[in-house]
Amino acid sequence: MLTINPLPHNLANRGTAMIRFATLFITLLTSVLALSARADSYAGNAQAQAVIDQLVAEEGFDRDQLEAVMADAQRQDSIIEAMDRPAEKTKPWYDYREIFLTEQRAEEGVAFFNTHRETLARAEAETGVPAEIIVAIIGVETYYGRITGSYRVIDALTTLAFDYPRRSEFFTKELKNYLMLTRDQGINPADFKGSYAGAMGYGQFMPSSYRAYAIDFDGDDKIDIWNNPVDAIGSVANYFAEHGWRSGGDVVAIAKADSSVPDDVFVQKRKDLKPVRTVAELAELGVEPMRDLPDDAMATAMKFELADGYEYWMGLHNFYVITRYNLSAMYAMSVYQLSQRLADEVGS
Repeated sequence: MLTINPLPHNLANRGTAMIRFATLFITLLTSVLALSARADSYAGNAQAQAVIDQLVAEEGFDRDQLEAVMADAQRQDSIIEAMDRPAEKTKPWYDYREIFLTEQRAEEGVAFFNTHRETLARAEAETGVPAEIIVAIIGVETYYGRITGSYRVIDALTTLAFDYPRRSEFFTKELKNYLMLTRDQGINPADFKGSYAGAMGYGQFMPSSYRAYAIDFDGDDKIDIWNNPVDAIGSVANYFAEHGWRSGGDVVAIAKADSSVPDDVFVQKRKDLKPVRTVAELAELGVEPMRDLPDDAMATAMKFELADGYEYWMGLHNFYVITRYNLSAMYAMSVYQLSQRLADEVGS
């Protein structure tokens, strides 16, 4: 019979220590690998901690819950890339409009309009915002709710708040609003998806707009612009009403101008979209409307690049209201032109 003698005491202890060391090493390695895999997390990020501190102190949030949210949030480089190349910065008007003024978008808009005709009529009656404008916004933003975004909202907002310095202040505010919104509605912040900029639902509301302008339009005591088109319709209408839409007011007028008109008469930057000149003043500068407008009406002169020249327009008060949704003259013109096509096709 083979007899195996036990290890000497000191060798036995050494073996136990080696096993313990190996176990600790494996545990440490696993932790390092896990941390490396989540190097894009915002756990421990100084700016994230500042947001947590403020929300705990001022809004009564639970610190541990916020820590968990930040640890789960992930930086998305593709979001930063998308922010640096929006279509209105990279495309001329004659290409940009082709994105939105398509046959398919018009056909789906007519179908959406007909499906929700009663809701749209009620929204127009209560707010004065034309049904076709409401539908066009939803059509331009999300293809009538079909394409609402593929990024987790929490990832979009943390990435832009903490890793996009140029607009960090704005997106930090939106992140705080999103966390307050999800808490107040009992929503898990990780559950919802939106655009690369954190816009949400049928109408692509930013969190601050959601909290300020989204409404319960079907009376079920819930505000849901992600899944409920009735609430979405009412919320878009309410947004425009709250931003000063004038019922029955004009939006734009086509204009004429020649090459001698200085470029600085026309919109150059987003901050120039608010009308600051009267129709009469613009006429003196060489930009004249092609139909009758009151001389004292406030207007913004705009020119849009075509493949072989320019077309000229005057943006009136309601055009400026559309730009409050998205600060881009090309965006607002796309919404307006789509709305007119929809109005013609549904007979409104």
